[in-house]
Amino acid sequence: MIRVKTETAIPSLQATKPTKPKQKQKGTHHVAGYLFISPWLIGFLLLTLWPIAQSFYLSFTEYSLLEDPVWTGADNYTKIFASDTTFTKSLSVTFMFVLFSVPLKLFFSLMVALALNKSIRGMNLYRTAIYFPSLIGGSIAVAALWRNMFGIDGYINQVLAWFGVEGVGWISNPDTSLGTLILLNTWQFGSTMVIFLAGLKQVPQELYESASVDGAGKVRKFISITLPMLSPVMFFNLVLGVIGSFQTFTSAFIITKGGPINSTYMYAMFLYEKAFKHYQMGYASALAWILLTIVAVLTIINFMASKYWVFYESDGGKTK
Repeated sequence: MIRVKTETAIPSLQATKPTKPKQKQKGTHHVAGYLFISPWLIGFLLLTLWPIAQSFYLSFTEYSLLEDPVWTGADNYTKIFASDTTFTKSLSVTFMFVLFSVPLKLFFSLMVALALNKSIRGMNLYRTAIYFPSLIGGSIAVAALWRNMFGIDGYINQVLAWFGVEGVGWISNPDTSLGTLILLNTWQFGSTMVIFLAGLKQVPQELYESASVDGAGKVRKFISITLPMLSPVMFFNLVLGVIGSFQTFTSAFIITKGGPINSTYMYAMFLYEKAFKHYQMGYASALAWILLTIVAVLTIINFMASKYWVFYESDGGKTK
């Protein structure tokens, strides 16, 4: 009897094995997934990857939009590094802009985030009011307003006149023109502030309570708890800030037009004029790839240096 039951159990076990139609159904699911992502995939291939590849090819050619590209090898890169003084000037101005604007923006946005990280009545309204200007911060209208504010007869000089201080042409003065653009970039702190605010919400309150029991003050808590716990968020904002600052164009183009004496002549503006003013598309493509290389190298350096100051709670304070 026992042997008969065992023999009858074998077909039942075989019946539970997956059949070929189910395997075909599994493949159908993959096809459905690719169909769902096909709009993004087609857009990525045609609107992102293909232009990047084409730009890389054009960087080794002489191309003016009016004629077919002519292969010139590395002549564009040789000319840029060997004899183009405007390239050196625009790159130095951009580095100066990044060096001052990124730390100021990080500091100011962090201070505002700390001020808004309170549980008081109407705080959501205050956060919205402070963030709202950043929604239009990079627009042409704001750049035009900034130009009027810092003009020789602008609002800034009018306010200074109330206190008996004679204003200067902030935009027309080579010593202060770049500072106005740095100030504008710092003022556009909304997105960075929101990210800092989200990071502050994730800091465990138990750490502050334990520090209070040990007699730590507000400054000590900020240095020993807030900054280490916010270091990943700060690193994220730093990387994005550096990348965004190197691409600054609208403010320099609208407010100062690169002047005076090329004191605000940003790299992106130099690239734009080569491409759409002088129609040197091959040369502009080479400039674009140089900018990509610079940003990539700085990003790699930031990632390599992050292991010395970025604290990850899951790793005991060390990056992987």
